[in-house]
Amino acid sequence: MSIAVVGCGDWGSNLIRNFHDLGVLNSICDVDEEKLRSLSLKYPEAKAWDNYDEMLAKSTADAVVVSTPPSSHYSLARQALLANKDIFVEKPLAMRYKEGEELVAIAERKNRILMVGHLLIYHPAIVELKEMVDEGELGRVHYIFSNRLNLGKIRTEENILWSFAPHDISAMLYLLKETPDKVVSCGGAYLNHGIADVTITTMSFPSGTKAHIFVSWLHPYKEQKLIVIGSEAMAVFDDLTVEKLFIYRHKVKCEDGKAPIIKKELYELVSELIKHKEPLRVECEHFVKCLEERKQPKTDGHEALAVLKVLSECQNSLDSQEENGNPKGGKQDGYFIHESSYLDADVEVGDGTKIWHFSHILKNTKIGRNCIVGQNVMMGPNVIIGNNVKIQNNVSIYDGVILEDDVFCGPSCVFTNVINPRSHINRKKEFQKTLIKRGATIGANATILCGVTVGKYAFVGAGAIVTKDIPSNMLVYGTAAKERRYIEKDG
Repeated sequence: MSIAVVGCGDWGSNLIRNFHDLGVLNSICDVDEEKLRSLSLKYPEAKAWDNYDEMLAKSTADAVVVSTPPSSHYSLARQALLANKDIFVEKPLAMRYKEGEELVAIAERKNRILMVGHLLIYHPAIVELKEMVDEGELGRVHYIFSNRLNLGKIRTEENILWSFAPHDISAMLYLLKETPDKVVSCGGAYLNHGIADVTITTMSFPSGTKAHIFVSWLHPYKEQKLIVIGSEAMAVFDDLTVEKLFIYRHKVKCEDGKAPIIKKELYELVSELIKHKEPLRVECEHFVKCLEERKQPKTDGHEALAVLKVLSECQNSLDSQEENGNPKGGKQDGYFIHESSYLDADVEVGDGTKIWHFSHILKNTKIGRNCIVGQNVMMGPNVIIGNNVKIQNNVSIYDGVILEDDVFCGPSCVFTNVINPRSHINRKKEFQKTLIKRGATIGANATILCGVTVGKYAFVGAGAIVTKDIPSNMLVYGTAAKERRYIEKDG
């Protein structure tokens, strides 16, 4: 067997080292010529390529190992499979579930081996922990908690969820032998807009087990722990210690009407052999054996799809949250949004504003301070709302509409932004500006045709149709609306 490694960064260099030591390294490939030169001096038997297409066409390697940024995994793996190469892809298999499905289908159609680098499945401590769970040594598993934290290795191609969490998700599915039926994730993006640096995920499993995953690359120290809490014992996997796996046999006795009695025990080390095995070497040996024996890997395409499905559900949950990391619904940073409403990205909301049931605020909309947005209101994109504006139920405010401070919009009033709409003609470049000046009132069911200005403290009566500019302090009503009389600032 001979193997080509694509991607010669930090992790790729570790893979190159292991496959070299196993005597199967054939080629290395990277667009960084300096890295190639350095690694070629260290591994002269491996042919260096700076062009992936050329390597696939000319290399004699039987299999390809992909260790590039996750955004490129799908395309590079697909090319290798179509070139009839077996493939080992670092996690995650792809950034979209359907792309993962396609890779699995191609591998099965071409009878190629597809393995994914879910490293913890090959970690001797996790394998030992799996045996303990299966044999019931921990009792019924109540919950699993994992931390994967560090300062650095900050990426812009994917967020922390896709970079760190695949390890813990794969381990949890492996230990529990089931997939979650509910996933909730929330996170925060602090360094790069829209790319979460921290996420916390909760998973609920059909058996009643809960799991929690905390990942961050914005943390003061490094931590890699996975803790399993069972009814009979508790296990701690700490990948940063020499011993790796600890068991706590604490006892908790509960009697009716009495406080629980806790009896703590000293921890036990599980196995001295664990600390002498490099997980990556075990993983690489497993891939080589699968190539030689033509058998499916432990972390094959279907196992990768199960992880990818959970990752996708986590991302969907993240997408439904506020971009600043606060859960959608309830008091936010100075404002309130009902849990049934939705704010797109890049929406600004001022302090004291309340957004009530079933409303949708589209991107790049700015809402001022102390506003009230009623039920079933749609506004945006690119709408500007001033301070102390009151918008009653069933109002739609479209691109091109500006409401200054202290404006009142009655129930079901209507704004437009195109004077001559046609369904079959795109007129987005013809939007006309509508300006409602400070203190103006729009009555219930009134219609404001686009391109007009309603002056300061003007008053549009219920059901009116406004077709032209309205002076300040003017009361109008009727269809079409006509100027009736002067109206004072207080109405």
